[in-house]
Amino acid sequence: MAIAPENDPRIQQLRQTPAQTEIGQRQLMGFDFGSRRIGVAVAHERIGAARPLPPLTARDGIPDWDRVTACVLEWKPDMFIVGLPLNEDGSESEMSRRARKFGNRLHARYGRPVEWINEYGSTRQAKEIARQRGRRAGSYRDNGVDGIAAEVILNSFMQPDLGFDF
Repeated sequence: MAIAPENDPRIQQLRQTPAQTEIGQRQLMGFDFGSRRIGVAVAHERIGAARPLPPLTARDGIPDWDRVTACVLEWKPDMFIVGLPLNEDGSESEMSRRARKFGNRLHARYGRPVEWINEYGSTRQAKEIARQRGRRAGSYRDNGVDGIAAEVILNSFMQPDLGFDF
């Protein structure tokens, strides 16, 4: 059974530890929000490259908060980057509203700032990266590209001049 964030001493310690705010020195955690799986990636800005982590399972967009907490406590991010699945014209979608809600809950639970980034097309980009890394196209269903999509989201946040093909 999950401990409420306000009663978990580990979360309270994290919340009381000031986040690094100097650009270029922050530990970042990125999320590709989905209703069944949530992709996760981490990066340190000094290194400048993200790495995917195993995805978090979700039930109708609600993550297993114990697993989220374990991930946050392991990596101790200074900031969360949440991809917003906006429509092609940049307008909000139902999923982007749900992703915003998820990001707001991250902030409320862990006391870290959240930045949102348009992730339109990140899954397509992630599939291309997976293919370049040797993954067969048919394996996406069993081995999702959620972590790679979160990696793309983080890399595009850190290096906006790369012009990811979203």
